[in-house]
Amino acid sequence: MGKVLAVMRAKEYSPGSVEKDEAIMLAVTTRLQTMGYETEVVYDEQIGAVSGSFDIILSMARRPETLSWLRLQGGRCINSPDGVARCRRSVLQQVMASTDVPLPPCEGSDGYWLKRGDTSVGLTKDDVVYAADEAALQQMKKMFRQRGITDMVVSAHVAGDEIKFYGVRTTGFFRCYHSTVDGVHHPFSVDDLHQTVERLAAAVGIDVYGGDVIVRQDGTFCIIDFNDWPSFSRCRDEAAEAIVGLVSSVDI
Repeated sequence: MGKVLAVMRAKEYSPGSVEKDEAIMLAVTTRLQTMGYETEVVYDEQIGAVSGSFDIILSMARRPETLSWLRLQGGRCINSPDGVARCRRSVLQQVMASTDVPLPPCEGSDGYWLKRGDTSVGLTKDDVVYAADEAALQQMKKMFRQRGITDMVVSAHVAGDEIKFYGVRTTGFFRCYHSTVDGVHHPFSVDDLHQTVERLAAAVGIDVYGGDVIVRQDGTFCIIDFNDWPSFSRCRDEAAEAIVGLVSSVDI
């Protein structure tokens, strides 16, 4: 068996999910240890103190400094630093458009969502805001610029069911759940959604992914969020097994 480095996510990039993010990584490393892998677990902020070489790196890191460090390492990295960088919303939107992944429209009659574009997630509650109309959107853009944020992503609000999805690319593992249990849930093809997000994950270059999709009344859907290595809180044990399977498939 090989030597594995597991990099926990920095707390600033894990708003409201620190313990859940830790839990999925520890679920993976515990299983790897029982299989005979030598594992070392560090936090994103501690990466400068890491020495030695590793056969496989499991990384939840999002800090630019850590992504730069990871690019210099040998061996396989799950998720790859370049793939994580492409999860930045403004870059991701370009990747989605180029791979025909269904996006929310730019214009609509139900308002807009304005999101910080230089990260894959909102670091504060003010990084993702709803604007009821064009005038409100312009005002919120002004507020973003006052905070020093010039990289922004705008999309029209899409009515429908919000569904969270989780997957581990090429393993067959894919789960999706309605964000709320109330209301009428529109039928849709889980297989089509799985194939779509697998295609997106391949284009972005990450293996462990999650996100959010809106399913319209007619069953069509659009991806509103896609990010690297979620907490898998609703399917942690199954996800951990899938990630371990992915690790064990790597030639060392």
